[in-house]
Amino acid sequence: MKVHKRKKNSRIRGARTVGWGFRQKHKGHGNKGGFGKAGTGKRADHKKQVALESDTRKKKRYFGKQGLTSRGTAIAKYEKINLYAIKDNLFSKDGCEIDLSKHKILGTGDGFKAEIVALSATKMAIEKMESAGGKIVLPVRKGEVKQYAAKAEEVEDKK
Repeated sequence: MKVHKRKKNSRIRGARTVGWGFRQKHKGHGNKGGFGKAGTGKRADHKKQVALESDTRKKKRYFGKQGLTSRGTAIAKYEKINLYAIKDNLFSKDGCEIDLSKHKILGTGDGFKAEIVALSATKMAIEKMESAGGKIVLPVRKGEVKQYAAKAEEVEDKK
């Protein structure tokens, strides 16, 4: 007499793990950390390369903090320019007046004979311009008192 054997497929209908225990054990994908971008967090080590490659294509950061910052961390709103860029590229005449009132003057390069009106400047830039015969004019800010000037007047009064 022939015994009818029930197919395994009828026993496993509706079962998630199909007799392999934990669901991930029989996936055949190793320990990949899940689907999609799972496991690519800031401190994780899974799929880091995939996240970095996708960032370069989309030009978007994946790791780190994004979003709003406080007012104290605002980026400086002024432009920066070096002495050599002013001398070589912008203005070739000596003795002229240059209006860069929205720029900060940096000290890389040589000074030259000209009067530059600027928002701010580094000490090195001011020294180089003065030694070459030029000058940098900065705006006077309210409430800004030079203490060394006050001390010099006190010394003269005592004499």
